[in-house]
Amino acid sequence: MAAYTCPKCGMSVGTMTCGKCGKELVHDTLMLEGKPVHISKCPDDHGKIKSPMCCGEDMTCAV
Repeated sequence: MAAYTCPKCGMSVGTMTCGKCGKELVHDTLMLEGKPVHISKCPDDHGKIKSPMCCGEDMTCAV
């Protein structure tokens, strides 16, 4: 399970699932303008979303 955690307050987000197939989203990173962006994506390629935010910053994933 990909768990995202806020580096400032410690809030965490657990399981997120794809609305189309119901499978758990997996953590990944993509490069945009030379900078890494944390994302969660469907293992069956139904799409991807940017990582959650908390305290005005991207939450991080240890995976």
